[in-house]
Amino acid sequence: SLLQEILNASSQLPSVPLQLLVYVNGVYYSFYFVATLAMIMYKSQAFSYPDDFLAPDLTLLFIMAILEALRLYLGSKGNLTEEEAPLGLSLAVTVGSVLLSLYFLVWQTYVLRADVLLNALLLCTYGLESVLKVMAIAALVS
Repeated sequence: SLLQEILNASSQLPSVPLQLLVYVNGVYYSFYFVATLAMIMYKSQAFSYPDDFLAPDLTLLFIMAILEALRLYLGSKGNLTEEEAPLGLSLAVTVGSVLLSLYFLVWQTYVLRADVLLNALLLCTYGLESVLKVMAIAALVS
C-alpha cells in the first residue's frame, strides 16, 4: 500500500518524505507570508485597525518569516547531511513557529476565516514535519 511505501521510504537516510515535506513547506510558507501580509493590509484598510496593533502584527509576521527560513534550512541540512543537531535545532525553532502561527490563528487583532484556514494548514504541516524529524533523528541515533 502507499502508506507502507511511505513508511519504508521514511526509514531510508536521508528521509525522502521529510525532504519533500520541507520543500512543500517552503513553497506553502511563501504563499502563507504573502497572503497573511495582504490580509493584514486589507484589515488595516477595511476595519478600524488600531495603529499600535498594526506594527506588532507586521513585526511578528516578519520574525516568523526569519524563523521559517532558519527552520527549513536546518531541517533540510540536517536531513541531507544525516546529522541530528540541525534536525534537533529545526525542531526547537518549530516551537517558535507554532507559537507565532497560533498568534495569527487566535490572538491577532482581527482573525478572518482565511486566517483560520491558512494557519490550520500550516500547523498540520508543522505537526507532520515534526513527526518525520523525530523519526529521522531516531533512525540516526540508532
